[in-house]
Amino acid sequence: MANDLTRGSAGKVLLKFTLPLFISVVFQQMYSIADSMIAGKFAGEDALAAVGASYPITNIFNAVAIGCNIGCGVVISQFFGGKEYKKVKTAASTSIIAGFVLSVVLALLGIAFTPSLMKIVDTPLNIFEDSALYLEIYIGGFVFLFLYNVANGIFTSLGDSKTSLYFLIFSSVTNVVLDYVFVRFLNMGVSGVAWATFIAQGVAGILSLVTLLRHLKKLETEGKTPLFSFKILKRIAMISIPSVLQQSFVSVGNVFIQKLINGFGSSVIAGYSAAIKLNTFTINAFYTFGNGVSGFTAQNVGAGKYNRLKKGFKYGSIMVIATGVVFALGFLVFNQGLIKAFLDADGTPEAIRSGSAFLKTVAPFYCFIGVKLVGDGVLRGTGSMKLFMVATFTDLVLRVVLAFVLAPLWGYQGIWASWPIGWTVATVLSLTFCVAEIKKQQRKGAKE
Repeated sequence: MANDLTRGSAGKVLLKFTLPLFISVVFQQMYSIADSMIAGKFAGEDALAAVGASYPITNIFNAVAIGCNIGCGVVISQFFGGKEYKKVKTAASTSIIAGFVLSVVLALLGIAFTPSLMKIVDTPLNIFEDSALYLEIYIGGFVFLFLYNVANGIFTSLGDSKTSLYFLIFSSVTNVVLDYVFVRFLNMGVSGVAWATFIAQGVAGILSLVTLLRHLKKLETEGKTPLFSFKILKRIAMISIPSVLQQSFVSVGNVFIQKLINGFGSSVIAGYSAAIKLNTFTINAFYTFGNGVSGFTAQNVGAGKYNRLKKGFKYGSIMVIATGVVFALGFLVFNQGLIKAFLDADGTPEAIRSGSAFLKTVAPFYCFIGVKLVGDGVLRGTGSMKLFMVATFTDLVLRVVLAFVLAPLWGYQGIWASWPIGWTVATVLSLTFCVAEIKKQQRKGAKE
């Protein structure tokens, strides 16, 4: 059911809207973590490393899906906030059609170039074959992942953060069960992990798309609604392309970092694979608050209620800081135990040591990156994509450059140190831009 985010207490509305998004991330990341945890526990440290070695590349494909999710979500939120329901329907169908075509093309290219992609990141020979196999199967299911993300973006833009959550919970539980059955009992190894993800994403993608189409029919409009609009596609692209570039550049940067890490051997790769899954869980939780604030901001901009933007940023920041403190304390206290949970009895001390060091290095800075992502949500919601990209690319460039500079000096610990430095500088920029944009929107409202 669609929800209006332009009325009521900003804090209560945002919390009610964002909480299902947060829960959806918990379940979404649960099956991502399950992939690595079950691989490491029942197929060994090399299997965990194989899944981890392909992770930055799968993130590039995810980046495209997430970027398009953001683009269609912002545009449809603005139409919905302005009560332009006919445009809402056209924008939704345009996003689905364009997204399907794009995802098929990317999947075909990804499968064709899988061996080359694994060579680019210097994947060690002892895990190369398994890494390539996992990546091929994962990319084969990219169309489903893409459709789910677009549908999720549209649900969110309508103020409905619950529907896609239900499908994701079902998909996540299915994935974990299949992971366990395929790897533990059928001895399928890395391929079992990949096929479990493929099936789970397929179910979530198809069900969410069918349900979305039914929900859109309930929006009352007069006359025939155009199925596709190049004008609206251009508007979506103006938001999506910067978001895709932002997500992709971060992922490409992580590919370079993965290349550095792969030079330290499969034990460090395994430790990093476990730690980065936990870190990604945290960052994606922060993204939900950013996306919630983005939808809140976009609807209120569309409705001309510019005075609510500051409140959205305030309450979004409070929620993300509270969440960041919990994650930071958990990782600082239980870092070794969490890394060991990904490894079998033969897991090496080096894998545990390297993974624990990563968590202890980045955890104290979670509140910084969390607030940045909320600020980014405001910038996306107002359509200020240039400022958004500047803050994001600053983080990326700093992390990649510092990783290459510090790795020869301090080993993998030097790579880990690049994260908090990049986050801190980017947060300062994002907050500066965010405050300026809110003031700009408020002046715009005063003139109207």
